[in-house]
Amino acid sequence: MNKIDLNKLPSPCYLIDKRKLTINLETLNSVQERTGCHILLALKGFSMHSVFPLIGQYLKGVTSSSLFEARLGYEKMGKEVHAYSPAYVESDFDELLKYADHIVFNSFDQWNKYKDKVKMTSKQIECGIRVNPEYSEIDTPLYDPCYANSRLGVTLSNFRPDELEGLDGLHFHSMCEQNSDTLERTLKVVEEKFGQYIKRMKWLNLGGGHHITRKDYDIDKLVQSILYLKDKYDVEIYLEPGEAIALNTGYLVATVLDIVQNGMNIAILDTSATCHMPDVLEMPYRPEIIDAGQPNELPYTYRLGGLTCLAGDVIGDYSFKEPLKPGDKLIFCDMAHYTMVKNHMFNGVNLPSIVTYHDDEGIKVIRQFDFEDYSGRLS
Repeated sequence: MNKIDLNKLPSPCYLIDKRKLTINLETLNSVQERTGCHILLALKGFSMHSVFPLIGQYLKGVTSSSLFEARLGYEKMGKEVHAYSPAYVESDFDELLKYADHIVFNSFDQWNKYKDKVKMTSKQIECGIRVNPEYSEIDTPLYDPCYANSRLGVTLSNFRPDELEGLDGLHFHSMCEQNSDTLERTLKVVEEKFGQYIKRMKWLNLGGGHHITRKDYDIDKLVQSILYLKDKYDVEIYLEPGEAIALNTGYLVATVLDIVQNGMNIAILDTSATCHMPDVLEMPYRPEIIDAGQPNELPYTYRLGGLTCLAGDVIGDYSFKEPLKPGDKLIFCDMAHYTMVKNHMFNGVNLPSIVTYHDDEGIKVIRQFDFEDYSGRLS
């Protein structure tokens, strides 16, 4: 938050520090330069298209999970557009073909249903099938693509080698916020189960969940894994992180509205866990706040709650050096990814403004929301 005047920011707002975003992109690009791999922005994690021109200077394109995401990437970044969905909506598919360069199918039945349409289109579209290695190291089932009875990807027992003709690649995704040692162990399972089919492919997509821009991430091990795959199978390698692009680049700036008492101090904020940072409740996790500590670590402890009528709209318990009072600003860290793409207007609570900061531009308010944004999505 160096050099940023909090008093000039609307509250609440998502603030993206373009200086930090650029550092992340440079790190990701270094992996591309060392390996020749292609790194894509997974729009499901971060779809802030006002910074797509910056991201497009470094990454190869986007990966999408719906028609709207594909169109957004096509129109706002204008580079490669990859698509994957557990099942494609038939009425969307013809339009999707206009935007996509790669399409990954979740089942052989989906591939067989749409492959003639792909062949008939005037543009060159490469297709792949998603496989499920039935191996993951994720503790939270909500984010585990390979948990028991998962609907995501084709398991080995359901794989149809005789229906691979026309397919260009295989795709797997079994990671979430993990380091390259997890990828290394996962690749052993993928090779054991699907290695003979990788040899027949043009490319292999390693999916997302690679926390490449985290400080303790072992980039050398990732590079070694990519080069190993390229050398052994003679395939192009794709990675599609979402979180790694925006990791630690953004904040949610909020204001204390009131302090109430019920067995402890409770601060009501002008933001909301359920509306503005839903992963706090879904994951769940406790976001860090600048200059705050764990409960009772610092002299004054508060439970921070949102301004909706949902009883569980609680962000967590935090301690502070000084008592909180109405008007105080709180800065939640790492709020760029899985916030803007997942937020909503429950209770008619307005969305946070979207703001960027760069030394050359200063504070720039990109978007503010109003009643029409709320009423326009209702009937």
